[in-house]
Amino acid sequence: MPTLKYHVVEGSPRLYSVHKPVTTVGNAAGNDLVIAGEGVMPNHIQIAFDGRDFVVEELKRKGSMTINGKKKRRARLVHGDRIKLGAAELSFSIFAEALKKRRKRPDEETLTQSTALGTHEVAGVRKLFSFSEKLIKIGNLDDLLGTMLDDVIELTNAQKGFVLLLESTLPSEAARQTGGDDGDRKWVVRAARNVAKTAIADGDGGISDSIVQKVISTSKPLIVSDAVTDTTFGKSESVVALQLSSVMCAPLVAQCEAIGALYVGNDKVKELFRKPQLDLLSIFASQASLILQNAMLLAALREDKAKLENELRDKRFGEIIGACASIREVFRKLEKVAATDISVLITGDTGTGKELVAREIHRRSTRLNGPFVTINCGAIPENLIESELFGHVRGAFTGAVMDRPGKFHVANGGTLFLDEIGELPLNLQVKLLRVLQERVVMRVGSSKPEKIDIRIVAATNRDLDEMVRTRTFREDLYYRLNVVNLWLPPLRERGDDVLIIAKMLLSKYAEEFNSPVRGFAPAAIAAIKKYAWPGNIRQLQNRIKKALVLCESKLLSPDDLDLGATAEIGILPLEKAKEDFQRRYVLEVLERNNGNRTQTARDLGVDPRTIFRYLEKESNPVPTTGSRS
Repeated sequence: MPTLKYHVVEGSPRLYSVHKPVTTVGNAAGNDLVIAGEGVMPNHIQIAFDGRDFVVEELKRKGSMTINGKKKRRARLVHGDRIKLGAAELSFSIFAEALKKRRKRPDEETLTQSTALGTHEVAGVRKLFSFSEKLIKIGNLDDLLGTMLDDVIELTNAQKGFVLLLESTLPSEAARQTGGDDGDRKWVVRAARNVAKTAIADGDGGISDSIVQKVISTSKPLIVSDAVTDTTFGKSESVVALQLSSVMCAPLVAQCEAIGALYVGNDKVKELFRKPQLDLLSIFASQASLILQNAMLLAALREDKAKLENELRDKRFGEIIGACASIREVFRKLEKVAATDISVLITGDTGTGKELVAREIHRRSTRLNGPFVTINCGAIPENLIESELFGHVRGAFTGAVMDRPGKFHVANGGTLFLDEIGELPLNLQVKLLRVLQERVVMRVGSSKPEKIDIRIVAATNRDLDEMVRTRTFREDLYYRLNVVNLWLPPLRERGDDVLIIAKMLLSKYAEEFNSPVRGFAPAAIAAIKKYAWPGNIRQLQNRIKKALVLCESKLLSPDDLDLGATAEIGILPLEKAKEDFQRRYVLEVLERNNGNRTQTARDLGVDPRTIFRYLEKESNPVPTTGSRS
């Protein structure tokens, strides 16, 4: 451990070990090192260790500090620096200092021993800090383990070192050499290095099985000063065969369970390792366990992602995933119409991926290099939608202070996606029909037509045939838009596609959220396939996102996805059963609409206050005997 030597006026210098993150020096009694002398302030300087360097800094401007004769207010200390505070003089050493030429007092003997130990501690901290920096740059797990071993071997003066990990904690292809087992759990040598910083070919050839098994089973560090003569391990076949001498082993622990061990040894020197070194190795191992756990989790997620991508190779059409007959029919039609400029109407329940299909049409068309512009016809107020679609000129209405292009202008040369086309007011349906027929746009407040070159793709979750019959949607516009219809089936009708999509979403968001979740529990898989998913893919995506954020285990359960088993509903009075059904149905439609109460009221044909009434009941439920909501 670094030391400060205080050169007193009379007598021998005094030593102080710099063992704290921040060490204070001054003439006040509360300082770590109290010194006297003219010009020394009550709180004169502090020495801070940032994990790499020791930095000295003046605490008061009134004081005076010089480093090697040069006046400084703040400086990085190096070995041998001379610090002068007023008339007092200190010297800094990065190593343990021991005073000679006189008999040491008992307290000084203790100080010398502690400073010698401190040198190893500082070296360990530096190595751990260096290893953390390398972790950012090294992406390969094997390189990371090799780097860690090199640091540990150098730190302990060992001849060789090994990283042993339990097979169950590794990606499937990671296991290389089975060296032993802990009950039913096999451990493998994941990395083996020597003092020359090169890999050891026969990784498991220099390890004592009995020592490793003891450390992994007890999750406690172990030191063996002379393995051959040790009373516990001296008769072990591996110890006798290998003629082991000094051995030190510390467990790698994650979430209170051993995931492996850090093993170092030296077959040439006996009594090499001491308890302080074992303590230091244990500290390093505990920190390394966290780093390794994250690295292995990332490696496992990447492996799962690669495996999933391989499974999806024949079930993916661009960004669209599916293998059922109905979705393959969509793929077949999409491939044929994409290369043309023909108008396409995409229909299906909300949350089935209509915009994704529209983007795929654009990506596979000759307009790929042009813009893809989306406008939600149901999200824009009726008095603004004409300006949004066709643009306006300055002075066309109050607030129109400058000319502004519409979505048709922005999409020129590309594709315009009209989402929720069934929400378009009748008066604008006439104007849209004219634009589609003549391919010209008239801005609001202008009489000058402007030519446009766009492709229209529209989508709706409404029954446009019924709307045409009830004259809430123009028949001529319907036929102009619906040249080719792509109907997207709801998730409940797509069979095993729901599980494929769920795995893809889990892989995507687990990596994005840095979640420890690796997959679905068997019960969750069954629940996912059984549930009707009224909100379709959007609902599935939202449930998985929430589960990944809140789940604390590696596998998602049905409860994590809000798909837990519910008790059977008893026989209820008809009015009560009808009320319960209406409440559940309103909440399902609200979930489909992403919480949009106005849209939900419009879809259900009720007053918005009705939606608020059901929401109030949901937040303040009234217990009912024999039922569960």
